[in-house]
Parts: sequence; structure tokens; C-alpha cells
Amino acid sequence: SGLNFEGYAIGGVAVGEPREKMLDTLSWVVPHLPQNKPRYLMGVGKPEEIVVAARYGIDMFDCVIPTREARHGRLYVWDDSFYFEKWLKNPQKKNFYNTFDITKSQFANDLTPINTSELRDYTKAYLHHLFRTNEGLGLRLASINNLSFYLELMRKIQRAIHRNIM
Repeated sequence: SGLNFEGYAIGGVAVGEPREKMLDTLSWVVPHLPQNKPRYLMGVGKPEEIVVAARYGIDMFDCVIPTREARHGRLYVWDDSFYFEKWLKNPQKKNFYNTFDITKSQFANDLTPINTSELRDYTKAYLHHLFRTNEGLGLRLASINNLSFYLELMRKIQRAIHRNIM
């Protein structure tokens, strides 16, 4: 940190390492980084890991999870039974989100929207059909869903920071 870089990257803690090692590394590294410079954690992308890393003072993340999972039909959605800020105050074993596999037959006739924001005009049945027929639009819609989820996660984290909850 004595070299006065524009920002600082922390890497090598996300691929193949146990998650406890990531926390150990953050607890050791972050106190040595300037607070007025961006802190970037490379390759970490599970929603609950982003929340934990943000608590350590990490500002930026990158990961293939949202789009890779989407390409395989796995969608991220909010668990409406959890109020995110309440979960932050008392994290449960159960996460604040759910995932589901749109390729499963249970979605073949599901006429509910993929999500209630960007994809409210598309049904889960339609997305299921797109995946079953290998139509590229399915990959795009699933990716939009997951990226929208992650953008909302970052907005919620930002609000929690401004409210001194994190």
C-alpha cells in the first residue's frame, strides 16, 4: 500500500480455496489497505460472499457466476420471506435469495413472470421452452435476470452502508 496505487486488487482467494481462507485473507489484508482507495476482490461472486466481503470494506467484484449459471438455466431470485436489511443484522443459514433451474419440467407450464422487473413480460414457461429448444434468446434472458439480481444486490448493499447497517 506504500506505492500509492489508484486502487488495490486482492486475488487468488476464490478459485479452489476453501471459503474460510478467503475470510482469513480479507481479515489480514484489508486493514493494510488505504480506506480512500478502491478495493477490488477478484473472482468472488456468490451473493452471500459479496455481502461478507462488502462488510470487510471491499468495493468491487468480478465473477462469471451470474452469466455462467444463466447459461446452464440457473436463475437467481430474491427470497421474499427475507427482508435483506433484517437478514444483514442477523444472517441465517438460509440465504436471502433462491435459485432455480428453468430447464426442469416443472416450469413447462408456469405462466408466472421470470421476475417482476426487467423480465415481467416473459413467462417461466417461455424461458423453459427457449432452453429446451436451444434458442439463444433463453441464454440472454437468463443472463439479464441474473445480472439484474446482482445489480439489485449491490444497490441493497449500498443502501445498507448508507444506513450504517453494514
